[in-house]
Amino acid sequence: MGKRLQNALKFSLNGEDSSLDLRNIKYLPRWAVFLIDIFLVVLSSVITTFIIIDLTPNYYTFLDFPAKIVLGAIIHVFYFFIFKTYAGIIRYSSNIDALKLLLATTCAFLTLVLINYITFLVIGEKLYLIGGLLINLWITFSLLFLFRLGVKQVYEFFKLAHKNEVLIRAVILGADENAISIAGALDIEHPKRFKIVGFLTETKHHRSIRILDKPVINYTDTLHHQVKALRASAIILSENKFTSEEKFAIVANCLENDIKVYNAPIVSYYEDEEKPIAQQVKTLQIEDLLEREPIQLDKENKAAQLTGKTILVTGAAGSIGSEIVRQVAYYNPKKILLLDQAETPLHNLQLEVEAKFPGLNYKAIICDVGNQRRLEIMFQNQNIDVVYHAAAYKHVPLMEENPHEAVFVNINGTKNLADLSVKYNVGHFVMVSTDKAVNPSNVMGASKRAAEMYVQSLYHNQRLINENTTKFITTRFGNVLGSNGSVVPLFRKQIEKGGPITITHPDIIRYFMTIPEACQLVLEAGTMGRGGEIFVFDMGEPVKIMDLAIKMIKLAGYIPNKHIKIKITGLRPGEKLYEELLTDECKTLPTHHKKIMIGVDKVQDYEIINEKVENIIKSAHKFKNDKVVAKLKDLIPEFISNNSSFERLDRVGSDA
Repeated sequence: MGKRLQNALKFSLNGEDSSLDLRNIKYLPRWAVFLIDIFLVVLSSVITTFIIIDLTPNYYTFLDFPAKIVLGAIIHVFYFFIFKTYAGIIRYSSNIDALKLLLATTCAFLTLVLINYITFLVIGEKLYLIGGLLINLWITFSLLFLFRLGVKQVYEFFKLAHKNEVLIRAVILGADENAISIAGALDIEHPKRFKIVGFLTETKHHRSIRILDKPVINYTDTLHHQVKALRASAIILSENKFTSEEKFAIVANCLENDIKVYNAPIVSYYEDEEKPIAQQVKTLQIEDLLEREPIQLDKENKAAQLTGKTILVTGAAGSIGSEIVRQVAYYNPKKILLLDQAETPLHNLQLEVEAKFPGLNYKAIICDVGNQRRLEIMFQNQNIDVVYHAAAYKHVPLMEENPHEAVFVNINGTKNLADLSVKYNVGHFVMVSTDKAVNPSNVMGASKRAAEMYVQSLYHNQRLINENTTKFITTRFGNVLGSNGSVVPLFRKQIEKGGPITITHPDIIRYFMTIPEACQLVLEAGTMGRGGEIFVFDMGEPVKIMDLAIKMIKLAGYIPNKHIKIKITGLRPGEKLYEELLTDECKTLPTHHKKIMIGVDKVQDYEIINEKVENIIKSAHKFKNDKVVAKLKDLIPEFISNNSSFERLDRVGSDA
């Protein structure tokens, strides 16, 4: 208390007035609260005594008044310890704290009544008047409650009266329990950022209705009028019932009228108890506007596959691989092997794992998946149960310029891992693929399609020999928000630099999903798959990249093509206007989850696929790009290059 009080006192050495800033006294220590509570108990006993003396001359005298006060204080202290009434931070006092006080004082009252009747039975005389005990109960609870209420109000007064603090006047969109919880959290936040001045809701209410002593106002399509009427400069979104288009219409209306937009968490989903909810109210991001109906998957069914098992994650330091590691870690595996060739990102992941999962048994392994001998040593030394294969080269223009590297990692790396998984009896092998593998128009997509074909054919070939072979499962999805090299962080950096935002084509569209969703799909596929399947999922409506850029510019508070220019650069080599998740010939089967489907491709002969894949790998080692791509096209007839120097190979094929 002494140091906090010293920090709160600001002394001036140049003649200015000293000032007391009570905001810097963060909380009263427990011993101070405890002593004040005892003082209030004694005070209530004294007050009760004077009331009783004034009301009646007939009172019990077996104990004198000081002894009665001491006995009452001891009983109250006992129940203060039992219910921890002194343990809370007073400025955050709630109904629970009031209930604790009521329980402590009531139990003390009942205990004193019990002692009263025990002494009557033993010595034939009572210690207290029952009416006096009732009066004491009421006075004690009132004093304790008013003390906490008074401290809380004094703190709020000094917090609001601080002259140097500029608060953002904000309204909350919504008037449900979540909105009320957010408003309450923001009111007690320290240091305070927002002054909540009202609630906006679609439901019409009587004009006089108030929540937390703040008005509740019905809003229309032009909600900025209601915001301005409350003299607010910001709006906080607290509801999750809006579609992305409805949410963007609200955001656009606000941004066009100089109203800042913030996003608040759904309190029922909030799990980080160490971080106050108020700190989760953040400026709206484009990811918030791209939200779809979230894919909710059953976590329990993955426990049997992951708990107590040895798990290998390749590409573990990447955006997808690292999230797989985080999710798998919660299932208490026997061991996680983190494999990646990128030293610094793997080191960063290692530090994160040690901080977040201190009890996790893991091993970080620097290794290229193309290094078959190094991989075999690992499989020999580790009894691996599940492989999540996320290691891959994924940047389309770079792979178009370096086809041999796409082969070394995406094809040969997958072949090495798949062959070793069969050899060392791995239970499940889950491969992360991409929508670019469907009707590929570039080397990257073709290399991933070749990898898909290989693991599928290997599974069906091995199953003919052994029913208990490794289950090979492929997951295929579109662009992942926030992943390394994805468009959203690129646009964000371009906006921060003042533009321009670069878009390859005004009509280009893409599917989007979040990293956690993508990794949930990977884990779910590993559990659901029986072997040989390609899992795809309903990703909702595709997003036009031009619209995405415009939304991001507006969210940043700028006007598109005025403050931030949008520059069309032309399609990159191998790039398509749109991506697909299934080929025209591929059929789909439903699963137990309406958002997840199984793509049923024609299974090709392993001997043929293996021979062609080995020929592709041999060509890659000779660094003859044309031969590598030509052999890829031979393996994958639907691979037609687009906006690429390899288009000539398609013309040669058609001429032949």
